[in-house]
Amino acid sequence: MSRSRSRKEMMKLGAFFHPTGHHVAAWLHPDAQIDAGTNIQHYLELAKMAERSRFDFIFLADACATRSGNLSALKRWPQYMAYFEPLTLLSAMAVVTDHIGLIATATTSYNEPYHIARKYGSLDHISGGRAGWNVVTSGNQTEAFNFGRESHFEHEDRYRRAKEFVEVVKGLWDSWDDDAFTRNRECQVYFDPAKLHSLNHKGDYFAVRGPLNLARPPQGHPILVQAGASDTGMEFAAEIAEVVFSVAPSLKKAKEFYKNLKSRMAKYGRAHSDLKIMPGLNPVVGSSAQEAEDKHQELQARIHPDVGKELLSAALGGFDLSNYDVDGPLPEVPETTNGVQSYLTYVLDMARSENLTIRDLYLRYGGARGNRTIKGTAAQIADEMEEWFVEYAVDGFLIQPAYLPGGFEEFNSTVVPELQRRCLFRTEYEGKTLRESLQLTRPASRYSAPSRTVAAS
Repeated sequence: MSRSRSRKEMMKLGAFFHPTGHHVAAWLHPDAQIDAGTNIQHYLELAKMAERSRFDFIFLADACATRSGNLSALKRWPQYMAYFEPLTLLSAMAVVTDHIGLIATATTSYNEPYHIARKYGSLDHISGGRAGWNVVTSGNQTEAFNFGRESHFEHEDRYRRAKEFVEVVKGLWDSWDDDAFTRNRECQVYFDPAKLHSLNHKGDYFAVRGPLNLARPPQGHPILVQAGASDTGMEFAAEIAEVVFSVAPSLKKAKEFYKNLKSRMAKYGRAHSDLKIMPGLNPVVGSSAQEAEDKHQELQARIHPDVGKELLSAALGGFDLSNYDVDGPLPEVPETTNGVQSYLTYVLDMARSENLTIRDLYLRYGGARGNRTIKGTAAQIADEMEEWFVEYAVDGFLIQPAYLPGGFEEFNSTVVPELQRRCLFRTEYEGKTLRESLQLTRPASRYSAPSRTVAAS
């Protein structure tokens, strides 16, 4: 395509690593790293590979529970069953990289603000300013049972709680002024007491005095990421998020989401450039379109029907499909859930609009969990990415390799050079921090004079 374009900035790319890959049958691919969930060398090589290709960041999802459901199906699906705690893993990745951002999920439902502020602030220091926090309210309802609760927080309540949680964390990150630590041996003064601030927060959900026992993070605040697609989630993102991971099944839907979300930002005093929208993308690369299709079908054929039904059950808020005919229609399913509403809506809309069987549905959904799968040559994949970018449907993409490490290697060796040739993606990093890579402002402390420091470009 390589069209003349008015949009001059570069697209952003993140790498989303599920241990063996994003496809539900990834672990069955003969070239997948079968013990990936607890193989540190696997992850360190992926991190170095992503940095060589100049990705903006690595993203790791998380849950505070194993999957629950039909064990006869789950025994065939290792995802979320045994894998590293992500902040520990990202700290190891920080040591073998210099520029790439490091983003992980942490739930506001089953953590305390002080813990999150300290952990992500520490990762920001360890990495030299490359940390990001994906703020979630937990979609896995069984997490409640690991934290002394009999049920998950209700949808609206957990967003109100999350909003206060984030404000407390941001306040704790401002506990020390940037120049608070003088470390003067001659005067025997380590820090300036006037530049230490207690938060003294007392709200509806949290009472946190502070201050944080950690210097202000290099980025001021680590990057805040969010993924909610409900109206409540979008409003939350418009107010606090700096990166949004979205589900975008078509160009039309993506443009509508992009316009809707960015139009909400002005009421919070935010510019459109303060937020990057990056939908998930599952690329399957081949030397020809047919080879790419064959690669995809090879994985599709490995999805066991029990796993396909269990995958859909999770997306449908726990609705049990185990006794339904896999070649029959999707039964009537309640349209509300206390899990992830966006997944429920996507699956129901797809089933009804196209009259899909359960098998059709899980084959469509299993490759990318509601995100798009693109199959083709490097040029064909770059064409679609370019179109979405120049049409202002996205600011970049969250790349979700079907299997690892091979699927990521193929994308990096073919599609990334094509994007660079078209001047759509960087060839060198713009700076050292994740904020500099994403061209986001470094927030001033709430205790300093009102000002905004613009990130280097």
